Amino acid sequence: SAGRAQARGGVAAAAAFLDRATELTPDPVRRGARALAAARAKYQSGAFDSARELVDAAELGHLDEVGAGRATLLRGQIMSAAKSASAGLPLLLEAAQRLQPFDSALADQTYRDAIYAALTAGRLSTGGVRDVAEAVLGTPGHTGAVSRETRLLTGLARVVTEGYEAGAPILLDAVAAFRTEELSREDGLGWLPLACRMAHSTWDFAAWSELSARLVDLARGSGALAVLPSALLLRLSNRAFAGDLRGAASLTVEASAIGEATGSSFFAHYGALVVEPFRGRETTTRQAIETLAQDRLLRGEGKVTTATQWAAAVLYNGLGRYEEAYAAAERGCENPQELGLSLQSRVELVEAAVRLGHTERAAGAVRTIEEMAQVSGTPWALGVSAATRALVSEGDAADALHREAIERLDTAGVRMDSARARLRHGEWLRLERRRAQARTRLDEAHEMLDAAGAEAFAERARQELKAVGVKVSGRAAAEAALLTAKEAEIARLAQGGFTNPEIGARLFLSPHTVEWHLRKIFAKLGVSSRREIGSVRLETVATTP
Repeated sequence: SAGRAQARGGVAAAAAFLDRATELTPDPVRRGARALAAARAKYQSGAFDSARELVDAAELGHLDEVGAGRATLLRGQIMSAAKSASAGLPLLLEAAQRLQPFDSALADQTYRDAIYAALTAGRLSTGGVRDVAEAVLGTPGHTGAVSRETRLLTGLARVVTEGYEAGAPILLDAVAAFRTEELSREDGLGWLPLACRMAHSTWDFAAWSELSARLVDLARGSGALAVLPSALLLRLSNRAFAGDLRGAASLTVEASAIGEATGSSFFAHYGALVVEPFRGRETTTRQAIETLAQDRLLRGEGKVTTATQWAAAVLYNGLGRYEEAYAAAERGCENPQELGLSLQSRVELVEAAVRLGHTERAAGAVRTIEEMAQVSGTPWALGVSAATRALVSEGDAADALHREAIERLDTAGVRMDSARARLRHGEWLRLERRRAQARTRLDEAHEMLDAAGAEAFAERARQELKAVGVKVSGRAAAEAALLTAKEAEIARLAQGGFTNPEIGARLFLSPHTVEWHLRKIFAKLGVSSRREIGSVRLETVATTP
């Protein structure tokens, strides 16, 4: 029965059957194996406490060496999901080393989870990412790097131990293979989170976009609540860089609902940490930063420091408070081995440093970005490189680099970066007294940033347009009462034709609660039915976080 439920994508149902099978099994050896299978299914469904109890039960039985390694692996996975990456990391690394002599494929999966946890734990972990990377490279099978999974691990381990140039080409090749080759549900849930992070870290925006969408669909379809919150964070970060802040905010609501259901509430704050800085909202950004920084479960995660400082750098660059942006960006890029937002912090550092006249610091960061771009060769990497080089160049060279950056970032589809590149080019053109060209470029920037909801950056563009004699009105205040983020998401799903039970399943609400929210939404929007809500342009309705 569990197998049939699993085949239909019912992880929670499969977990219930396996749990019952464990209770009905008298033989201690078979009972231990079934308890481990039940624990794994419970973990995947987000029932972390039940999963932990089943691991305890399995260990009371007669587990062989592989079974004992699997039990340690599950404990590490549960600790990573329910508490923090730093809590689970030592167990994951121990499990990988125990499993290596008996099952190299399972050991690779365990090293995958260990290095993912190490990237998240970052600078604050006791068993750091370098320790895991060296362990990966020390295992048999990581020299030829035949499979895409092995290449992904090997490439990341070499980036950590030998530098970006040594490992990034292997990572790019592995990420491409994950895009083009068939992938089972089990492999997708296990490997796509790391593949998405590596697509981001190698500046492959197309791969990041495609793989994150596939991962969310896979996790939703199988009910894998242990994976879905992380999948949503990977996807909403991608959508923010794509200039779709409303789509990103929608995913934040879903991540928050799942976090509340599984007891991992910090997922909502991570979502806000990505979306709110681009919106230029200082109060809500600071709230998210403080909540994550004060969460006792996250005190061992270096990712918190990197992510919060990157968020502050984006916020203050948008608001034109460059001293604060510079200080935050410096802290955000202190540990480049964390990749991801640590690399993005370096981009924010260049903009702030140039504004403050810290030319040597800016030039050093630009050289690092250029070196990575030459290795990666993707439109996103080359576009960001051109954009940052433009900031430290002068005359015709600067103009050409600004234009190159915009063209490459447009090609990459990174609309947030391309809009900001237009803003910086327009600011440069105004300072060069090329007012007609500045008006054109700044108008493009303002339109893109305003449409995205990047309010602070749009205001920067508006002020620049004002300086060249173009009056642009600010965003009009919404006449209707504000929708909460959850109400906006329910309204969006209702517009999409989802029924109340379907909306409730997505957001972990009862159909009755969905109906209650819809009545409030109707009143705020001045409509009386689902049919009428379909005519409302929700993108014009302001929301509260």
